[in-house]
Amino acid sequence: MLLPTFSKLKAKLFGRRRKLKNMVFKLFNLSRNKTMAEDFSKNLVKGYKYWEIYVHENQGYLGRCVVWCKRIDALDLADATPEEQAELFLVLHDLREASKKVFQPDWFNYSFLGNETRHLHGHFIPRYAKLKIFMDIVFEDKLYGHNYKTDHSFNTSAELLAEVKDKLKSVL
Repeated sequence: MLLPTFSKLKAKLFGRRRKLKNMVFKLFNLSRNKTMAEDFSKNLVKGYKYWEIYVHENQGYLGRCVVWCKRIDALDLADATPEEQAELFLVLHDLREASKKVFQPDWFNYSFLGNETRHLHGHFIPRYAKLKIFMDIVFEDKLYGHNYKTDHSFNTSAELLAEVKDKLKSVL
């Protein structure tokens, strides 16, 4: 009888561990995504049939929002249904136009990464060429013209979050 080599045993074990890890990850994310929608419900700006718009909890980029797919098992933008795709462009158009009316940004970034939260969602990031003042807070887009980068030290008060949400809601 020929015993399997160590490398074959290691590969087989690693494959099983990876499958188990992926199963646990999927189950965790399904429950996590439900929790996220519940946790951020206070930040809801507008709901559509397939998508929801939430004000992002970090307003370092004034008017930043998250566009969240309502389908529980949605993971990847390339797997969005034709109906979800069509509505997504409507949602992004509506949000862009609302943001223009309320905050007058100079440009927009749209980011669908899924690195931290494994669910189909996108970040809508208004960009500003010059200083912007809102609620007596000075917003400076130091990276305008380049990739955005979240400033995790930016303190978004509950009042600021509510005002951004209310302003967007009033025109959406």
